[in-house]
Amino acid sequence: MSSHHSALIASGPSETGAFYADCAGRRGFGAVSTSLGRTQSKVAAQNAPPNGGTKSILESDIRMEERCRERARIVHELHDSLLQGFLGASMLLHQAVEQTPADCISKPALSRALQLVHRAIDEGRAAMQGVRTVSPAPSSLDEAFSKLIEELTTDQGPRFRILIQGKPRALGLAVQGQLFLIGREAVMNALRHSAATKIEVEVQYVGDLMRVLVRDNGRGINADSVQKKSDSHWGLRGMRDRAENIGGRFEIRSMFDGGTEVGVIVPIEHAGR
Repeated sequence: MSSHHSALIASGPSETGAFYADCAGRRGFGAVSTSLGRTQSKVAAQNAPPNGGTKSILESDIRMEERCRERARIVHELHDSLLQGFLGASMLLHQAVEQTPADCISKPALSRALQLVHRAIDEGRAAMQGVRTVSPAPSSLDEAFSKLIEELTTDQGPRFRILIQGKPRALGLAVQGQLFLIGREAVMNALRHSAATKIEVEVQYVGDLMRVLVRDNGRGINADSVQKKSDSHWGLRGMRDRAENIGGRFEIRSMFDGGTEVGVIVPIEHAGR
């Protein structure tokens, strides 16, 4: 890809109950209920210093409760729309797999699709319950991407390749998970939108930096979408946020009809934590 023409932009239990518990935990309170939270806020306010300290504590508590209510609302909407839709799709796919003859050429693809839907359901439930690690962590980032590519490879789809540069380093599980989610999102975007025939995932361990790069030879990304940090494409915004949360830098290089490269760069000292 020509750097001259590229644009670089850096930058069980109730799910609702789990979110309220998470909010209460962040607030330092031992109770989930709003009434008890308010009682404890009043006690804290009585012990607060004068000159606006009481008002500041109460305003902070109100803002936290509003955020908790908004998160609970989002959980309900996700459960009633996306999650239920995935469950319905999984039932239909299961029937299709069962009814497809074993020697049918499309049966392996149907089976993989069913596995991906099941994983999406599990990850969605885990995310709604506030679980940060949504699936068992593989032993390495390379292994995680290898499994992803194996699941996505089909006879009619694009050709995949994984490249490793440098000596692999031990990564913190949280950082490894975020890097994988960024890379997976980039791969899925390329599959859905780029019409690419080749997709590469490259993991670099060079000096005091590590990079995860996903590149394709597809149609490229609209420049306006790349430029806007508050874009309507949740995938780009999510990748950027994940990179920033682990102390990394998110980049996109794209050229019309010249392919796209999505990357995240993280200092090794951050990645190993």
